[in-house]
Amino acid sequence: MRQVFINNLRVYFVVFHLKVNIMPTKKVTILGLDRRDLADLGFCAVTFGANRLFWVNGLLLCLEVYEKSFEYEIERGNFYVSQLCYTELPKYSRILEVEKGTQIPIANVSDMQIYKEIAKAIMEFECRSRMKNAKLGSKEEDET
Repeated sequence: MRQVFINNLRVYFVVFHLKVNIMPTKKVTILGLDRRDLADLGFCAVTFGANRLFWVNGLLLCLEVYEKSFEYEIERGNFYVSQLCYTELPKYSRILEVEKGTQIPIANVSDMQIYKEIAKAIMEFECRSRMKNAKLGSKEEDET
């Protein structure tokens, strides 16, 4: 308890010390991942009811996250994304015009660690997929 004098009156007040814990997400699990055409991604986002898209270093992301995901993140440190659709969008724009009069905002999240890691994982996944497809293609050629 602290004591202060204001206009010759003794005033007491209690000082509370608040402890703040910062608990970054430890793991992100993406259950569905699809590359989409820009127009299809935008239209899907609008019809699904997404209130914004996310742009990170040339990738446009649309994430579908269920409410339960937030509970799991708090309980287990694992954040679940049920569906993530993406497309390349080299230049950032604040708005995506889906159709005449229909727009969806785009948040630039390129400086946020969680989104940078998601974008990195997407690019690595694409690279592995291309290598796998190339190997399958060369095996098919060898068999013919």
